[in-house]
Amino acid sequence: MSAPHTSSGPTAGSVAAHARGSYDLVLKGGTVVLPDATVQTDVYVRDGLIAAIGGQADAGRTVDCTGLTILPGVIDTQVHFREPGAEANEDLESGSRSAVLGGVTGVFEMPNTRPPTSTPEAVAYKLSRAKHRMWCDHAFYVGATVDNADECGELEKLPGTAGIKVFMGSSTGNLLISEDDMLERVLRSGMRRVAIHAEDEARLKERMDYRVEGDPSSHPIWRDDETALRATTRALHLARKTGRRVHILHITTPAELELIAANRDIATCELTPQHLTLAGEEAYPRLGTLAQMNPPIRSGAHRDGLWHWVSQGMPDIIGSDHAPHALSAKEKPYPASPSGMPGVQTLLPLMLDHVANNRLTLRRLVDMTSAGPQRLFGLVRKGRIAVGYDADFSIVDLKSRWTMEQNWMASRCGWSPFAGQTVTGRPVGTIIRGNQVMWEGTLADKALGEPLRFDATDRPQAAR
Repeated sequence: MSAPHTSSGPTAGSVAAHARGSYDLVLKGGTVVLPDATVQTDVYVRDGLIAAIGGQADAGRTVDCTGLTILPGVIDTQVHFREPGAEANEDLESGSRSAVLGGVTGVFEMPNTRPPTSTPEAVAYKLSRAKHRMWCDHAFYVGATVDNADECGELEKLPGTAGIKVFMGSSTGNLLISEDDMLERVLRSGMRRVAIHAEDEARLKERMDYRVEGDPSSHPIWRDDETALRATTRALHLARKTGRRVHILHITTPAELELIAANRDIATCELTPQHLTLAGEEAYPRLGTLAQMNPPIRSGAHRDGLWHWVSQGMPDIIGSDHAPHALSAKEKPYPASPSGMPGVQTLLPLMLDHVANNRLTLRRLVDMTSAGPQRLFGLVRKGRIAVGYDADFSIVDLKSRWTMEQNWMASRCGWSPFAGQTVTGRPVGTIIRGNQVMWEGTLADKALGEPLRFDATDRPQAAR
């Protein structure tokens, strides 16, 4: 290797001196989860990017992280923030505020709004509504419909989009893609990974009489294992037929994970903290309709089966499926009560508690909440603590034992199934592109969220 050219420009010593004096921020003394190791070191930030790891230098601002653990920014790849159309339950501001209070730095928001996010105009409208209002970085899914099935390949290229979302069941209007011929058309249009809510609509209709008036514990009997497994089987068959990669959301049955394990070249999957934490035998008597979601909370045996597959390295992502409804609606007698629960703010505390209880390692959690989303969806400069990446950090106290009281929750819906639960592991700070957005429950002066960038839609910025 030839020696570096040094005949012009600053000397190595002056470059080092310049670097020492030009950092904007240093995170000092924390335990940092790097891609290949977990070490106690300092992290330096310049112009919103990670500029150096380790060493000693000056910075304009210092954040003391002694005793804290610095994770790559957590990305929640499934949230429903209800705007436009149902802002009384949640909106882009309140939902993203919940996110950063819970240590989440980025979200993928779902398309089942009113009107649905299924056109270029709808995506542009959401992006405009998010500007200067969303606290975290964000992208919006485009919903596949009976009207845009053949145009999904163009829609998935829109800047600020996370890709295409398909509802095989449990949706209304033209967002419902329940027939195989229509799903095949969607999968043949485009190249990015398609996210799928896999419940079989025909079986749901066949089994509606299994719902028991006033008894939410009948919800998983109506929406049984076969309802999920049948849809996942159909999705994988069509993915294989079309050569398209799919991502199966909120898996609830071990049988689905076994099936996906045999199709890893075309399929990835997500689990939620709810399905890893709650068991129907306890949840429905205690929470009633507050435990109602789609796919449903199932038995403790199902929950244990999901954890078995976590130990096998199967699930790729943890997503919250944050889906708030007003308490007045949730308190209606089943089945008039809507399905869904808030979760973006409790995702990280719940999963840190599972780490504290040795159900998974911290590094495995980081893979499912940071590196995994980056790897699966092609996020630009996100997902790891490495020089040149965005300075996104979720800073946590792994030893803090605390209770998630309702007054800590920021969701507009005003309730959480986990309010009052004591956990070990607490989000202390949320830093996004070098901006300290949240620290010890206090937010910054203004929202600074920006659209996420993806390999599939990004054009590198030209030199100025």
